[in-house]
Amino acid sequence: MEEIRAKAERPVRLFCQDESRLGLMPITRRRITLSGVKPIQQQRPAYQSYYLYGAVEPKTGDRFFLERESLDSDGFQDFLDGFSRWFPQSLNVLVLDNGRFHKAKSLSIPDNVRLVFLPPYSPELNPVERLWQDLKDHIAFHLHQTLSALKQRVQEKLQSYTDEAVASLTGYEYLLDAAGA
Repeated sequence: MEEIRAKAERPVRLFCQDESRLGLMPITRRRITLSGVKPIQQQRPAYQSYYLYGAVEPKTGDRFFLERESLDSDGFQDFLDGFSRWFPQSLNVLVLDNGRFHKAKSLSIPDNVRLVFLPPYSPELNPVERLWQDLKDHIAFHLHQTLSALKQRVQEKLQSYTDEAVASLTGYEYLLDAAGA
């Protein structure tokens, strides 16, 4: 009974989780130019990439990221373990998509993490997608010579986000209402 009471006294925090692939192939976006002027974008075929696993608390902007070379259940397990250690004092509800590796039978879900799955094919419901969009807007149009240079630029951008900026990007009203209930 004492163990149940101790678990109930932990604060409950709501996080949203997703992964994003980042690579050396430049990200292009629309550009505004003078009428009749075609924008020029340098291209260089480069196929090296890595994955950024991330979880964000929309209410506070608190976050956790993990770089991995692949997108699979082993990477997701590493993410869950690191996430659990990063927020050990709370019960962490993690809202995520239905990726097959998120439901692998080999996963060991930490005691302080609960998974809640979004409906299939609904990325617009996951606020982390807006963070990925903002991050990719920042690195768009740049040719990185090496994967380590790209990783460094991404890390610099991730560290430049304030909690308020992340909360502003990811604070969907329906999630904030749910977290406050």
